[in-house]
Amino acid sequence: MQLHKKTTPNPMKLFNIPYPNFHPVAISIGPITIHWYGIAYVFSILVGYQLAKTFSKSLNIQLNLSDLVSNIILGIIIGGRLGYVLFYDPVYYFSHPTEIIAIWKGGMAFHGGAIGAFAATILTCKKQRVSIHKGLDLLAICATPGLFFGRIANFINGELYGRPTSVAWGVIFPAGGNIPRHPSQLYEATLEGFVLFILLAILLKKNYTEGRIFSTFVIGYGIIRFFIEFTRAPDAHLGLLALNLSMGQYLSLAMIFLGVIWTYIRRAPLH
Repeated sequence: MQLHKKTTPNPMKLFNIPYPNFHPVAISIGPITIHWYGIAYVFSILVGYQLAKTFSKSLNIQLNLSDLVSNIILGIIIGGRLGYVLFYDPVYYFSHPTEIIAIWKGGMAFHGGAIGAFAATILTCKKQRVSIHKGLDLLAICATPGLFFGRIANFINGELYGRPTSVAWGVIFPAGGNIPRHPSQLYEATLEGFVLFILLAILLKKNYTEGRIFSTFVIGYGIIRFFIEFTRAPDAHLGLLALNLSMGQYLSLAMIFLGVIWTYIRRAPLH
C-alpha cells in the first residue's frame, strides 16, 4: 500500500493580496475626466503650500510663497520630463524629438524633477534676496507630501510595481502577470513620504542649522530609494545595469554623494 504524504499549504500563498483594480480615472462627468494622478498633484500642492506657510515661520524666512510654489511646479514638470528623457530612454526620444513634450503619455523621473525644483528654489531665493539654504530647507520638508501622494497614485494605477515575491503581503498587479509582487509603491510612500517627513520635522524643531534639512533629505531619500529599488521591478527597456543595480539606484547613489558634499559646503553663506 502506497502512503501519500500529507501536504501543508504554504501560508505565504494564502495571504497574497489581489490588486484592488482601481480605474485610473477617479471622476468622469461628461467630457470631464479627473485622473488619480491629477488628484495626487493637487493634494501635493495644497498640502505642501500649507506646510510652507507653517514652516516658513519656523525657519524665519520671508518668501513670496505663491511665486515659489509656481516656480517649483514648473521646475518639477520640466526637470521631471527632461530627466526621464535623458536618464531612462534618450535613444528613443532623440529619434522622436516631438515626443519629448508629450507628458500626457507618461514618463516623469523623480530625480529630474528634484533637480528642477532645486534650480527653481535657488533662482526664487536669489531674486527675493533670502537665504538659499533656508529656501532649500523649506523645499525639502514640503516636498514629502508629494512623494507620498505620488506613490499612492502609482499604486492605484498599478504601475512601478515590485519584483516577484513570496511575502504574505504580495500584490498581484494586472500588468505584472499572475504572480505576487512587492507593493514597492507603498514602501516608498511610507518611507519617503511619511517617515522622512517626521525625521525632517524633528530636525527642524530640535536641532536646526541652516541647510541641514535639505542635506538630510537628499541623503535620506537616496538611501531609502536605493534599498527599496531591490524590491522594485527595473524598467523593462533598461533592466538591471552594471553590478545588478537599476538606473534608480545609480541616480540615488549620486544623490547620496551630492548630499554629503552639500553637508560640507552648507556652512558657507549662499546669497
